[in-house]
Amino acid sequence: MTVAETPASFAAMRTLLLASTFLLAAGSAAAQSPAGGMDILTPERVFANPSLAGPVARGVTLSPDGELVAFLRSREDDVDVLDLWAAPTGEGEPFKLIDARALVPDAGELSEAEKARRERMRISQRGVVEYSWDEQGRYILAPLEGDVFLASRSDGTVRRLTETAADEIDAKVSPRGNYVSFVRDQDLVVHDLATGGETEVTTDGDGLITWATAEFIAQEEMDRDTGYWWSPDERYIALQRTDESTVDVIPRLDITGGGASVIEQRYPRAGRPNAVVDLYVHDRESGERVQVDLGANSDIYLARVNWSADGRTLYVQRESRDQKTLDLLRVDPATGASRVILTQRSDAWVSLTHDFKVLENGNFIWSSEENGWRHLYLYDRNGRRLRAITRGPWPVKSLNGVNQATGEVFFTASMRDGRELPIEQQLFRASLNRTVAPVAVTPAGGWWSASVNKTGTAFVGNYSDPDTPSQSGLYRADGSFVRWIEENRLDEAHPFFPYAGRQQDPTFGTLDSHGQTLVWQMTTPPDFDPSKTYPVVMQVYGGPSGGGVKRAWQSANNQLLTEAGYIIFRLDNRGEGDRSAAFKQALYLRMGQPEIEDQVLAANYLRSLPFVDDSRIAAMGWSYGGFMTLHMLTEPAMGLTSAISGAPVTDWSLYDTHYTERFMSTPQANPEGYAASDVVDQLDRLTGRLLLMHGMADDNVILENSTRVIDALQSRSIPFELMLYPGQRHGVRGNERQLQQWRTYLDFLDRTIGSRAIKVQ
Repeated sequence: MTVAETPASFAAMRTLLLASTFLLAAGSAAAQSPAGGMDILTPERVFANPSLAGPVARGVTLSPDGELVAFLRSREDDVDVLDLWAAPTGEGEPFKLIDARALVPDAGELSEAEKARRERMRISQRGVVEYSWDEQGRYILAPLEGDVFLASRSDGTVRRLTETAADEIDAKVSPRGNYVSFVRDQDLVVHDLATGGETEVTTDGDGLITWATAEFIAQEEMDRDTGYWWSPDERYIALQRTDESTVDVIPRLDITGGGASVIEQRYPRAGRPNAVVDLYVHDRESGERVQVDLGANSDIYLARVNWSADGRTLYVQRESRDQKTLDLLRVDPATGASRVILTQRSDAWVSLTHDFKVLENGNFIWSSEENGWRHLYLYDRNGRRLRAITRGPWPVKSLNGVNQATGEVFFTASMRDGRELPIEQQLFRASLNRTVAPVAVTPAGGWWSASVNKTGTAFVGNYSDPDTPSQSGLYRADGSFVRWIEENRLDEAHPFFPYAGRQQDPTFGTLDSHGQTLVWQMTTPPDFDPSKTYPVVMQVYGGPSGGGVKRAWQSANNQLLTEAGYIIFRLDNRGEGDRSAAFKQALYLRMGQPEIEDQVLAANYLRSLPFVDDSRIAAMGWSYGGFMTLHMLTEPAMGLTSAISGAPVTDWSLYDTHYTERFMSTPQANPEGYAASDVVDQLDRLTGRLLLMHGMADDNVILENSTRVIDALQSRSIPFELMLYPGQRHGVRGNERQLQQWRTYLDFLDRTIGSRAIKVQ
């Protein structure tokens, strides 16, 4: 079905969504939980140990031989520190493989480069925050507090490979398990596990030149957090060289509780030069290094790099600066010579994915949105399309794995019975050999994610729904259950159990906007009485993302709001969510316009409900959500009483190239769109009270975005409230500060739309 035909399915989607509200999947591995206690949840308990989420397994992976499952788990005595655990896939209990505190009792200060890398990866914890297997499954490599540790499967020992003043970052085990590689002081180093010797692959990384590390833009906006790639036979290493000398220096104050320093940050703002990124291939046999031909135009993005199964071909995805063209290059690693074998184009932008998969026979799978929906296609080694693997009026979310022996292709999608269902997600299987209707591997009724093993014979499934905290289990490829990794059963022993009896399940619904169907969810307070009226908090993100409306376990933070007597409402407006290309591209060149139109639609819907007090509606959001709440508070048709804006972008010309230009082009090419999205000129139209928050060391949405609003409000003599966080970057980290943040949220809401607001009236 084409995009033009999709409106006919809107009524069907509403019917399906409504029906699914009342159905739980029969046979789901999710355990039915007891009712739970009736204690009132407090901020002090939410931001304390142990975590109310329970023993959630993170970063779960299967060993290559399928005999062991590894995962990260928060310590009971400190939710912000992770240990590495493992569990046999057969009999036996999970065991701690690496105890972060035992190996490094006194964690020191991370380097600025590692802090920035973790911020880009949204890693807020310490301890073992990432790990990797070798392809034989003999070792697990775990960087820990700037050094590198190696756990051996055979005897369970943990060996420390480095102990240096400098941080070793982006550490990897080579495919055959003979080497460990990492970046130290901006150069790539290879450690020989047999001899213990180190070889510097590069030596001139310094200052503005960095080897083997993803540049800022790739880390922050392109979902690429590495800058080097081993060939399967260990002969070659493809690695990038980054020259930041072309990037503007943006002086940024890094203000902490102990003082302030000026960071001369190389930050590529929209319309300004990017770093120059080149790609090389290092031949470990000859010691030679050749440069890959990425074309005559250096103003491009190195999007993705992959090796063929035999290591004889390097595949490179090259994205144009305007992001309307994505080329697939086939590269000879011996010479660096390349040729374009496939190109994707769009009038708006081509989305980057991780759906590229090279098969053992030389064919490959890649996704495309050319028909209006993201689907998977099979190509031969020369880029000739062989067939569609998936099709229909719904999008593939991700390619999860392939069983090349049986021809099964595994992917996740928000779809039921061939129709889009954005609030749920399941694992499906299709065929390499013919285009057939996908078969659901996991039950419907909630939100699944999956990590499929290399052979496509098993997967780790993570599941939750509004009544089931995140659970992790091991499953066969047909979906049959093998064993729990973390059952996380909501029973009397679960930390959330005392509060579960007052947890309210969300209801779901839809609204129509400009021919598109929007999904929403609403959660009411405990003891809700529809004959009374309640204040509403509209939670919003609003920008390009995976969407926030999900039939999944809800954050305990939400219950703080319902316990305070608020209805919580969330709408995924046009532009938000992994939906059709038309849905996502509605905001192209005009961010802050269709999104606000849709939120006005939501506000009007709320005011039509008899139990909503239309004089007490507030909004809250962070990052793009902060941008949205400012615009919602300055939109008279919204009629908001108050809003909380956290770390907002207030002028898109201050934000980075790849993200901003994808949706808005450049300030030079789209001055009208940039002007319309600048909230400063709209501040005279504030309809209610504002609480503005920002981290004072934010290197993503820099503090200047908020200071220009502060200055404009003060110059207009407009009162507002402000909370700044010394030393915090693009999020507020740690239990103590988050407790203060939520106490501030609740106090502000109480004074503007809550109990104290009523007394003032």
